[in-house]
Order: sequence, then C-alpha cells, then structure tokens
Amino acid sequence: MRYLPHSDHERAEMLGIIGAPDVDALFSAVPKAAFKNFSLDLPAHSPEFLVEAHMRALAGRNRSGGDGPFFVGAGAYRHHIPATVDHLIQRSEWLTAYTPYQPEISQGTLQMLFEFQTQVAKITGMEVANASLYDGSTGTAEAVLMARRLTRKDKIVLSDGLHPHYRDVVKAYLKDDPDLVCLSPSPEGQGDILEQIDGNTAAIVIQTPDFYGHLRDLKQAADAAHAQGALLIVVITEIVSLGLLEAPGALGADIVVAEGQSIGNALNFGGPYLGLMATRKEFLRQMPGRICGETVDADGNRGFVLTLSTREQHIRREKATSNICTNSGLCALAFSIHMALLGEAGFTRLARLNHANAIVLADTLAGIPGVTVLNKTFFNEMTIRVSQPAAALVERLASRGILAGVPASRLLPGDPEVDNLIILAATELTTQTDIAALAAALVEELA
Repeated sequence: MRYLPHSDHERAEMLGIIGAPDVDALFSAVPKAAFKNFSLDLPAHSPEFLVEAHMRALAGRNRSGGDGPFFVGAGAYRHHIPATVDHLIQRSEWLTAYTPYQPEISQGTLQMLFEFQTQVAKITGMEVANASLYDGSTGTAEAVLMARRLTRKDKIVLSDGLHPHYRDVVKAYLKDDPDLVCLSPSPEGQGDILEQIDGNTAAIVIQTPDFYGHLRDLKQAADAAHAQGALLIVVITEIVSLGLLEAPGALGADIVVAEGQSIGNALNFGGPYLGLMATRKEFLRQMPGRICGETVDADGNRGFVLTLSTREQHIRREKATSNICTNSGLCALAFSIHMALLGEAGFTRLARLNHANAIVLADTLAGIPGVTVLNKTFFNEMTIRVSQPAAALVERLASRGILAGVPASRLLPGDPEVDNLIILAATELTTQTDIAALAAALVEELA
C-alpha cells in the first residue's frame, strides 16, 4: 500500500465534511488511559543485523509452554496439536486463499468453512453456526449486540464468572452503557445472576466452565431468562469441555460463543485465536459474520456458496448488522482439521483425559498446607487460595521453572478479594511428574 500524504488544506476539507474540528477528535472514543504517556526511548537508527540480534535476544526471554511444568489457563490452553494440522494448513492452496466471494474458484475454501460450521453446530448443540469471528471476547460482544436486536430490549447482565477480558471487551463495545450490568467477581461461584433478570433484560451472559473453573447450571438460567423474554448467551473459553459436558443448545442456550484456540491452534504467545458462534435457526438473519451453505450447480452437482453475509456495510453501511469484517480463516481451518482427526470418539476421549488430570491436580493441591481448592465442580481448571500473595508466589515458582497458573489479581487488578487466588489448568499434556513438581515447590514456598 502506498503512502499518499495530504496537504493541510486537504486535511481540513476532509475534517469539515465529516464534522470533526480536528484530527484529535477522530480518536475521542479511545480511553485516555490507552494513550502513550511515556517515552519509547528508541535509538535513532541501527544496522539491520544489530536490530535482528537485538530482537532475537528479546525473543529469547520468552518462556514457551513446553519449557517445564505448565498450569496456565484462564482463557488460553496448552493442548497437543497433531503435526498433520500444521502440515495441511501450510499447503499453498490454503495459504493463498482469501474471502470466497467467487464460488466458482473457491470451492475448497467454501467446503472447509461449511464443514467447520457443521462441527461447531454439532458440539454446541445449536442449529446454525457462522464461518468464525476474531476470538471469543469479540464474539461475546457481538452476541450481546445481536441479543439487543432480537429482543428490542436494552439490559444486559454479565455473570460474576465471566472472564474479565471478555467483560472489558463488552464494556468497550457498549461504551459504559447504563443498561449494562456487570456482576462482581465470584471466585467461589456464589453469585446469583438470576436475581438480575427483569422485563427489560435482553440477555444474560454466563460462562461455563467459568473464569474460576466452576460449572454453571445453564438449564435453570435458560428457564429464568426465557420466562422474562430474555435470551441466554453461553460463553465457553475451553472448547474441549464440550467433549464431556452436555451441549449448551440442549440446555436452552439461545446464542453460544466460544474461543476455539484449544483445537488446532497453539498458544503462539497470544494469538491469533478463533471465535466460534452458533445460534438457533430463527435468529440466523441477525447473526454477524458470514455463513457458507451447500447447494447444487446448473448440472445438479454438489457445490458450496457464501449463503449469507450480514456485512451490509459493503453497500448500506447504516443498515449493517455488524462491522466485524472477516473470519479467522486459517485458524478455522486448523480447528476443522484437528476436529476431523479427533472425530466424535476422539473428542470425548480428549475431554476425559483433561478432566482426569484435573482431578489428580485438585486432589494433590488440596493436601498441601496453605492451599485451599475453591471448586466443588470443574472440568480442567480450578482456583486455589494460598496463604501468601499469589502474584509474588507465581513469580517465584516461575524462577524455578514452573508456570503455576495465573494470579487472579493479574486480570482483576485493584481487587483485594483475589490477591491470594491462583487459577490453574490441567490438560492432556499435564503429567504426574508435572503435578508432583508443582506440589513439592508449593510445600517449600508456603512453609
């Protein structure tokens, strides 16, 4: 893309057309806290080989999930990704594919997305799924906006167990809307979202397993929401849990959004990740993103097309259902390949392995002086209370080569109620040796 500079006169003319007094007004929606208020202290210039050496040194300070005992979760999980997945997604046919607007030359991409949608609908127990969104957090915000359109109501209630990052993304989308109710964090799962439902409620948003690992009663929540004409939005950050838990659709969910990173997509130091969304067929027209469908061509042969693209911003921006602009195509492909390799039986076995390892982890932690496991229910993630500030303890354990989970205070800063809490996850990659190493280190550090 070429850089085309504009004169001061041209800038003033453009600002006048859109009604902005100056360039700074274009960024008025950005919170002040997000603006840089410090010097980057960058050198003026440096030879390319020195820059490369410097960047390699910085990268060398990263710790990967395979460097030792690893119990980090809280929305991003370490799972085994078969080598077949990486091999297939790097084929040139996939790497060069783009948005499938021309079905006659995009049948492979369209069929892949169709199969992906089918897999997502199957595991969530819903009738239709879209061809992916950016990630779980933006998917949650899109689901909230979708619920408002469907119900023509305003009140949104976010559960006490919703991931803090997801909550913050919804708040950013709604710009501190007074009809957005965010319940206080509930590490022991004691909050009651059902008390917040009234006749003006568009939707309640419940995560299960929640941020602290607790399993939530979706059937009761769905019945309570529907009695008031509200929708139930279910959020899942650990999609592997659906290999063992009953599908949200079977329990009354109206919209399901999830983070698909656990299947086919490695941690990658933070992304890119993959947003899943599924809903009931009657809500199809209000679902953001795009949907691929199956049809026949003029000769009666099976084919695939882009059935629905709710991105009216192409031609009628003011009527756009959503301005989310594309799908995470390569990540969706990785998800679909991994899911196909697993099959239904493999997906269930993977979930059972995760839960079995989590049971061993919970039982081991419960026997350590100075540690209390807060969960009565969990899938592969749990929260513990320790007798020391959690953040400092996790750092000391990291210096010993053990990544012992996420201090809750890292995602909920300024809340003294969570200062001694650590969220830990166990997956199929967690070994008995890993758990023993964590337990021994905790005994020493908490003595």
